Amino acid sequence: MKLAEMEQTDKGANFENRGAVRPFQTQPKLETRNLKAFFGKTEAIKGISLAIPDRKITAIIGPSGCGKSTFLRCLNRMHELVQRAHTEGEVNLDGANIYGPGVDAVAVRRKIGMVFQKPNPFPTMSIYDNVAAGLKLNGVRNRKRLDEAVERSLKLAFLWEETKDRLKEPGSGLSGGQQQRLCIARALAVEPEVILMDEPCSALDPNATSRIEQMMVELENEYTIVIVTHNMQQAARVADYTAFFYLGQMIEYEETDKLFENPKMELTERYITGKFG
Repeated sequence: MKLAEMEQTDKGANFENRGAVRPFQTQPKLETRNLKAFFGKTEAIKGISLAIPDRKITAIIGPSGCGKSTFLRCLNRMHELVQRAHTEGEVNLDGANIYGPGVDAVAVRRKIGMVFQKPNPFPTMSIYDNVAAGLKLNGVRNRKRLDEAVERSLKLAFLWEETKDRLKEPGSGLSGGQQQRLCIARALAVEPEVILMDEPCSALDPNATSRIEQMMVELENEYTIVIVTHNMQQAARVADYTAFFYLGQMIEYEETDKLFENPKMELTERYITGKFG
């Protein structure tokens, strides 16, 4: 069967109209319902409904341009910061729609933090001030509380031992992998409930990637993590659940082992075996 024919066959499953896919028994931490995302009139996300479990790692995979990063940015209302961009549908955090009337987008982003593809420490700030920036922005001035939060966050990010004697040095002086862990520590400092990671290892060497992956596995004991990745081996190593996106649709969502070992959709099978993408 040709790829175009498989696309039509898989789309025939009518993903948009069914209930949120939930390959687990517990109540979801996040849940999208018929979520659509637009850039002007262009529909980038086409009615995705899926549930994301609490304190697990969920990976989003798929070829470039399939809507993975756009979907991720919809989960904490960053998509709406793009000019002429908007969303339709719902994103529920613990059952409450983050796009509901009167909901403060800034408060949403404190609960649902974001780590970007390229490390982006504040270049003029010290390591300490990079981590404490979000807390200070939220009005925290107590030095003891700031010290405790910085140490805790750097420890969670596996960066404390490497930086505890250089906290006054610029964050931009760290290596690429260390800078990415610094950005993760900065996100953790405001004590979010969910952490979104958009290709966090794509610019890193294998050793730094291994450190980030080890850290993610440790963090899932306390946080819900959603990661976008082009690296299917990475998804297989760290994710409890994996969703495959294609052309703005969710094609398949399942426990990671099941999706990679026995995909239900032929399009998924062709993608994970490298026959396209």
